Amino acid sequence: MKQRLVVIGNGMAGIRTVEELLSATPEKYDITVFGTEPYGNYNRIMLSSVLCGEKTIEDIIINDRQWYADKGICLYTGSDKSVVRINRITKKVYAQDGTSAAYDRLLIATGSRPVIPAIPGNDLEGVISFRDIVDVNRMLSYSKSHNKAVVLGGGLLGLEAANGLALRGMDVTVIHNNAVLLNRQMDPQAGKMLQKALEQRHLKFKMAAKTQQLLGDKNGHITAVRFEDGSELACDLFIMAIGVRPNMTLAQEAGIYCERGIVVNDTLQSYDPSIYAVGECIQHRGDTFGLVAPLFEQAKVCANHLSAHGVAEYITLPTATKLKVTGINLFSVGDFMGDESCENIHFTDTALGIYKKLVIRGDKLIGAVLYGDTTDGSWYQELLEKEEPLAEIRDRLIFGKACLAST
Repeated sequence: MKQRLVVIGNGMAGIRTVEELLSATPEKYDITVFGTEPYGNYNRIMLSSVLCGEKTIEDIIINDRQWYADKGICLYTGSDKSVVRINRITKKVYAQDGTSAAYDRLLIATGSRPVIPAIPGNDLEGVISFRDIVDVNRMLSYSKSHNKAVVLGGGLLGLEAANGLALRGMDVTVIHNNAVLLNRQMDPQAGKMLQKALEQRHLKFKMAAKTQQLLGDKNGHITAVRFEDGSELACDLFIMAIGVRPNMTLAQEAGIYCERGIVVNDTLQSYDPSIYAVGECIQHRGDTFGLVAPLFEQAKVCANHLSAHGVAEYITLPTATKLKVTGINLFSVGDFMGDESCENIHFTDTALGIYKKLVIRGDKLIGAVLYGDTTDGSWYQELLEKEEPLAEIRDRLIFGKACLAST
């Protein structure tokens, strides 16, 4: 008899775990997957490429429905198939329409929800987040019939949304509450270089700004953004892109222990030994996750234990940042600001638009920021993760791996 595995969530983390599991032990489980969106598994991080016209929805589908059928996976999709209850006593999950599935092992991969700031007017028509295919389709529709877009958030997602809408012909202004774009990933100098490059692409910025209220017309559609300084900005479309939070409501209601996310151990197991969790919904050793690289590593470890091989442990490593805007190259990893115990090594070529900063503590690289030339990004990340001693290469480190090879 095969064991029964139920997966709640048809996104990248959950289905990558299933792929790894099928590779390790294809006959161990009968697998049932529940997904809220009416699609197969798709590459969410490529939504910005769909928005700007470089890809289509079909291009970013990872596993179509035929893949599930070929693998013998029972797939339920759509809002009526959203799981609304987990009964841990009977080991069953229940969907909105009453569909149920019994499990021996349950994998929760419910992802995250966009942060919706408590701004008066956030319920107006034309105010949306940037999270899924539905959001992208709404933005594309607006770009054909409206002109002025405002994006709240100068982080990765906000800048990708802004760039996509600008390429679709909209007049786009980005509002950011900090004086530096990508302030969680870039130092001030790199952030300023990035802003200048984006301004040359006709994006506008209102920096260190505090939004007070969203204003609408008599039909309840957004018309303007008002700021705490009293100024206003005309707006037909308002995109909220200020971050995400783990989607753990279902787990909480089932009595599974949660803090900022579903708390898991190094094997991605929750406090209930028959329930595992991966992806943006989890909290591991105090950390939550919003980028894709750690999710795939979690999938490997989780599959290792679901397949009963049971030797892998998940370790959180520093995650590198890259911006998906064609023609703009930036990279950061680790502690790129450092403190008084650190040494910073800089290289700047204003004419070529290149800036590099390495942060060293003791004899180890702890952080890096690259703008304009990111060729050595993965090498710096490797040095950082392996905590390689730098004494012999320190004087040439800023010039990259190729410089070492040529000496």
